[in-house]
Formats: sequence, structure tokens, C-alpha cells
Amino acid sequence: MQKILILYYSQGGAVRTMAQLIARGVESVQGAKARIRTVPRVSANCEATEPDIPASGDPYVELLDLEECCGLALGSPTRFGNMAAPMKYFLDGTTGLWLKGALINKPAAVFTSSGSMHGGNESTLLTMMLPLMHHGMIMVGLPYSEPALSATTSGGTPYGASHIGGAMDDKPISEDEKKLCIALGKRLAETAIKLSR
Repeated sequence: MQKILILYYSQGGAVRTMAQLIARGVESVQGAKARIRTVPRVSANCEATEPDIPASGDPYVELLDLEECCGLALGSPTRFGNMAAPMKYFLDGTTGLWLKGALINKPAAVFTSSGSMHGGNESTLLTMMLPLMHHGMIMVGLPYSEPALSATTSGGTPYGASHIGGAMDDKPISEDEKKLCIALGKRLAETAIKLSR
């Protein structure tokens, strides 16, 4: 079984739902298994800490999860056109993996959610790609052969899956957004399996 790590940070729940949809796409591919992980919140208050094990939801990621995976889907909400601080903080701590070349030639995909149509989805996806490219990963996007990419009136880009959650993060994931999340997971898993041969 090829393990595909789906690593996300979610505050309102949309990115977590996207991670679960991507996992469905991964597990639709024979020989692939999704492993969903999250990162803890960060705080400007140096006394504030998160528990070692979250009270609910998915477990926190460990560097070993990255080392053991054969592919990675990375997700974060959009924060002013960039990934959220907790995800950036985690990625900044992966230098040891970079020094070992642990992620070189593994495929990676990215996904995000924003509050508005022009809320920085594409720039967030692009900025999430940068550390992955420094790690030597191979980026996997969404081709226009996916009908939902041309039909969507909400989220969805060739750079990765996206969602428009509304200002209050209360808009459900649209059918096109769901299809694109599943398609991204499937494409990532198929690519990982091909590269592992």
C-alpha cells in the first residue's frame, strides 16, 4: 500500500472537509491509502500551547509521516493570499527532511479555501508550492480534462483544489469543488504509484 499524506490546517472546517474528499480520491486508486493529519494552532502568546494530542479530529502530523509517505496533499485556508501561520510554522521546521532529501521526487498537490471569489486562492496555492519545490517534490495540479474545472462557478483552479467559503465560512462545498477535490486525490495517488515503480 502506498501511503499518501493529506496534511491540512483548518479553522472553520472547510479545509478539513476538502482533505476528506481528497482522501476519497486517493483511496479510489488501487494500492493507495490516505493518511490524514493536521497541524496545531500557533499563538503570539508564548505561554499558550496546544496539547500533544488534539481533543478531537485528526492527529497532529509528525516528521515521520512526511518521510514515510509516497505523496503529499497540502491544504490551508487563505490568509491574505498566503497559507495560514500554523502550516507555515510547521513547514519551517522541516529543514531536517530537506537536508536528508527525504521528499525528493515525491509528488505533491495543494488545496485551499478562501472567504471570497478573489480572496487569494491561487496565490495561496502557489505559495504553498514553494517550500515543496525546495524539498524537490513534483507538483501535481488539475488538468482541464476535468470537466468541473471549466464548469465551476465557485472554486477550482489548475494549480489545485479550492473552495469559496463565504465571508462567514458558511457556504457548503459545491458539487464542482467536491469533484475537483476527489479528482486531485485520485491524480496524486496515481502519480505516486507510477513514480514508485
